Amino acid sequence: MRRVLGVTASAVLVATALSGCGNPPGTDGDLTDDWRPVAEARQFAPRAGECHVNAEPTAYLTSHQPVDCAKAHLVETFHIGTFTGDLAARPIPPRVGSAAMRSAFTECDAKAKEFVGGDWRDGRLTVQVAPTSPAGWAGGSRWYRCDLFELNPLDDTGDAAVNRAGSLRGALRASTPLRHGCAEAGEWGHLLTVPCTKVHRYEYVGVWMAPNASYEDATKDEGAVHTKCRSVIARYAKVPVDRMLRYRTGSTYRFPSEEAWARGDRGVRCWYWSSGKKLTRSIAGGGTKALPVN
Repeated sequence: MRRVLGVTASAVLVATALSGCGNPPGTDGDLTDDWRPVAEARQFAPRAGECHVNAEPTAYLTSHQPVDCAKAHLVETFHIGTFTGDLAARPIPPRVGSAAMRSAFTECDAKAKEFVGGDWRDGRLTVQVAPTSPAGWAGGSRWYRCDLFELNPLDDTGDAAVNRAGSLRGALRASTPLRHGCAEAGEWGHLLTVPCTKVHRYEYVGVWMAPNASYEDATKDEGAVHTKCRSVIARYAKVPVDRMLRYRTGSTYRFPSEEAWARGDRGVRCWYWSSGKKLTRSIAGGGTKALPVN
């Protein structure tokens, strides 16, 4: 009798325990179907149209503090490109200034011309490429920033960005102090832009694209560079490129900075030089009357 009673009591206990495991009101007993799905991880990426107070060609999330381009800044991001092919398959991002970055620079070069409304080399401007950080690369990011910045007019061969306010979009579509033009030599030999109706002895005529070589090799033959620039002057003034050209014009030029050369800029800026004669008008399209044999 006791045995039977023991079994019965146990059954009652089991039944009571099971009844205590019922679903609370308003629930269906499924512990997972009401969870929100975890959001897909997204990599950080900058945007075109952002300006920055840090001019270094770096793209770390910790240093990404864009400002309104209407406010003081050093560089402007005008395009975001993407590494593809073998470059994208690398274990680490290409190093700034390395040959592996040249294809990115070529794209930034073309996009910069569209952005400013002409060849950016015709003004006090330069272009740089800022790749994603190593951590971002490891996480799958393959973007690079195309940055543009204004150069100091008192540093013809430098590469330092100067503070400016306002976007550079369309900056060379019209006459602007940024654009190279007629010039006079400053106290330290810097070419300072002046109106062509004012006394001057220099005039910017265009760019000669140097071949790919080391900076040392490219800059050592000054005579060859002057010859190339005289051809640019002849095209600008509309005079023949012949054996008399050297007697019609003097020339001077400015190479890109070593840093810009390493980035991929091969544009040598050429200026006409009057050999000391004071001018008050442009030689553009002036022909042999503007550039007589001397």
